[in-house]
Amino acid sequence: MSQPKNQENYAIQVQGLTKKFGSFTAVDNISFSVKRGETFAFLGPNGAGKTTTIKMLTTLLRPTSGTMLVNGYDPINDQDAVRRSFGIVFQDPSLDDELTVYENMEFHGVLYKVPDKILKQRIEELLNFVELLDRKNDLVKHFSGGMKRRLEIARGLLHTPKVLFLDEPTIGLDPQTRNHIWKYLKDLNSTEDITVLFTTHYMDEAERVADSVAIIDHGRIITGGSPAELKKTTNTNSLEEAFLSLTGKKIREEEAGSIDQMRMNRRMWSR
Repeated sequence: MSQPKNQENYAIQVQGLTKKFGSFTAVDNISFSVKRGETFAFLGPNGAGKTTTIKMLTTLLRPTSGTMLVNGYDPINDQDAVRRSFGIVFQDPSLDDELTVYENMEFHGVLYKVPDKILKQRIEELLNFVELLDRKNDLVKHFSGGMKRRLEIARGLLHTPKVLFLDEPTIGLDPQTRNHIWKYLKDLNSTEDITVLFTTHYMDEAERVADSVAIIDHGRIITGGSPAELKKTTNTNSLEEAFLSLTGKKIREEEAGSIDQMRMNRRMWSR
């Protein structure tokens, strides 16, 4: 996938991105772009390189080679600017269970230096958006998985980011909660023109909500386009069928180094 000519219209730009762990190449010379205001699905089997790519885009991993821009900023040389411009919901829970809903939001706002004069209003607007305002004084440890996910999304939006990264945001949730979460995100996408890049193993939701899709396998992007285009080129009836025809049906192992990297993520983001 080549780089666009008019770069101002793109929220994410990746060119020749590579990440090696010793002799293992997790991400192998990939290039892709995401338009501003687009909902972009980054799909692949376990171990394909999805999470490693997101970690590089969000300053958690330094690439071996290649270039990146997130909202016009370089994740290697402009880390603070990049971090202020995006929100992220990790695959693993990252809330403080011993704090209340409001305290989790407030702590995030302080970290991102959201001005005091708008912090309270912004928290209440977002909690109302994800239907948790009436629970703002409740401890998070009593919440269901779906409620925690909604809170993580609200927290990720608190500092008004231009780009939102979602690494399997609906994993383990029931269909009703998954539908509610995507409704929130699509509403937000249309009202605030926020760019969303997400990974998921639920091909039905990717087909339903993504404007564009890139499929990565063995560290390389093998194809991209709209869900309709991918179905047409593979002569299949669903995105899941298209995905399987492109990546095969063999069960994959988890991405190399994922556990160690997850631990590092938690240490870095708790600073």
